[in-house]
Amino acid sequence: MGILVWIIVGAIAGFVASKVLTGKGMGLLWDVVVGILGAFLGGWLAGLVGIPVSTGTFTLSGLLAAFVGAVILLVVFRALTHRGLLHT
Repeated sequence: MGILVWIIVGAIAGFVASKVLTGKGMGLLWDVVVGILGAFLGGWLAGLVGIPVSTGTFTLSGLLAAFVGAVILLVVFRALTHRGLLHT
């Protein structure tokens, strides 16, 4: 059940992160995929700095960690594709 919660939270976080960041989005599907990956990244980073994030429940700290992770991944991905390092 915990993985399913992270996927849902990541999808929400990816969508919100793509709307918060300026510039052209990558499309709804890719923003959601990056958000899901960002949720795992954000949860891992939160654990490193000592912020408890539960993977089995929907919490505000989990949503915030997923949002931060999604923003980080979106910024990195857009920076790489903008400079022509990755071709989409």
